[in-house]
Amino acid sequence: MSDDLVKLYSGRILALAADIPHLGRLPQPQGSARRRSPLCGSTVTADVVLKDGRVAEFAQDVKACALGQAAAGVVGAAALGRSRAEIETARLALATMLQEGGPPPAAPFAGFEALLPARDYRNRHASILLSIEALAEAMDVAMA
Repeated sequence: MSDDLVKLYSGRILALAADIPHLGRLPQPQGSARRRSPLCGSTVTADVVLKDGRVAEFAQDVKACALGQAAAGVVGAAALGRSRAEIETARLALATMLQEGGPPPAAPFAGFEALLPARDYRNRHASILLSIEALAEAMDVAMA
């Protein structure tokens, strides 16, 4: 394995990927969304129940590469209690971090910092964004 790939698949990324909070599906979600990366075929389905506009219950079914799984680990750890605006702020910050060299998202999504080495791998960006995009879309469905 090249040094670049060793750096990309750091122990921290692999640890996040191995311990994804809120795996599975909710029995009665208010909103659900499935996102798929056409490039690699990774998919994430997010289910939410909202209370007062915030995530009260969250589950995600993750079928993704290690980077997508690591991102899902960050989202799973931070999702509960978040508003749609907070999710959108984190989603935009993550996209900017990956695509334009911006700083990592702020807490509680600061764990995305582990994915900084993926900036140089544009073909992995869509997979990294899947979980937070699915959560945002599921919240939109729930609020509709």
